[in-house]
Amino acid sequence: MRNVYLVGFMGSGKSTVGKLISQELGYRFVDIDKEVENQEGITIREIFEKFGEQYFRNLEKEKLKEFIDKSGYVISTGGGLGADKQMMELMKSSGVVIWIDASLEEILNRCQNDTDRPLLKLPYEKIIELYEGRREVYRLADLHIHTDGKTPLQIFEEIHKKLKR
Repeated sequence: MRNVYLVGFMGSGKSTVGKLISQELGYRFVDIDKEVENQEGITIREIFEKFGEQYFRNLEKEKLKEFIDKSGYVISTGGGLGADKQMMELMKSSGVVIWIDASLEEILNRCQNDTDRPLLKLPYEKIIELYEGRREVYRLADLHIHTDGKTPLQIFEEIHKKLKR
């Protein structure tokens, strides 16, 4: 297995679980959102405000491509990156893709005080539409893990068992 890629909606727990997986496998952990922020020197929210969503999407795609030919990484993708069909196929060609699937209700509860997620400022109906639309691509992942009501450690243990197979 060259790399492990985690996809799922924002706030689903990709980074938290990804760090546990990387420790267990002895892989390096990469959060694509953090990599983009470090590269640009500003937050994602500021990137959205100054340059727009499409600019950010291009940055995250380019950042992901830096890891495709490498191995030994657990990579947490942003919610939109994992919902891009072309990027999904690219990830699947270079490792295993795991969908960290949390219900929208769970995600909104987790993120209710988070002011750094620009898309959560959309009207509720648009968030539902975005969530449902992204799930269509997330379904293409190699593994699907439901996370509602589970701790990060329980999620990690479930993933670890499935990866061992």
